[in-house]
Amino acid sequence: MKGMAGHQSAQADTTTWLTPPDIIADLGPFGLDPCAAPEPRPWPTADRHIVLPEDGLEAHWGSEMVWCNPPYGRETWAWLEKLAAHPAGGIALIFARTETAGFVDQVWQRADALFFIHGRLHFYRANGERASANSGAPSVLVAYGAAAAARLRRTQLPGSFVHLKRRGSAAA
Repeated sequence: MKGMAGHQSAQADTTTWLTPPDIIADLGPFGLDPCAAPEPRPWPTADRHIVLPEDGLEAHWGSEMVWCNPPYGRETWAWLEKLAAHPAGGIALIFARTETAGFVDQVWQRADALFFIHGRLHFYRANGERASANSGAPSVLVAYGAAAAARLRRTQLPGSFVHLKRRGSAAA
């Protein structure tokens, strides 16, 4: 197995890949994870979890800051579109495919800040075991909202913070 290719890979024996616990510990707490791993999960990612068969993308997210490690692939962008419109904001963990149309539309044009993680992440299996192979691609944390951007700015994770100032937005 060369890499996991995110949450879903023809080379992997699972489609469930958990966020490394140090990321949640550093950036949390979060009120909601709409893409949570099923129970039993080895660590919580938020106070409230939405798991299949409930559709986290269609569910009401309330007024909580969101943690979103969405399914990877074309469906990622629908999750980021909803997160960008969520009044309480939140942080998403995705591949740093900066040249794709989805990244341009939902990240470059809508996010408040980015944090490019140095090196390639090792996700975790549903049982809490760290995957032996890395994710196969660079990862980025995407913040929507000022509070989420502040969390990325102060993170102790290894990486590089980028504040985004979009055309037509006020200087920060």
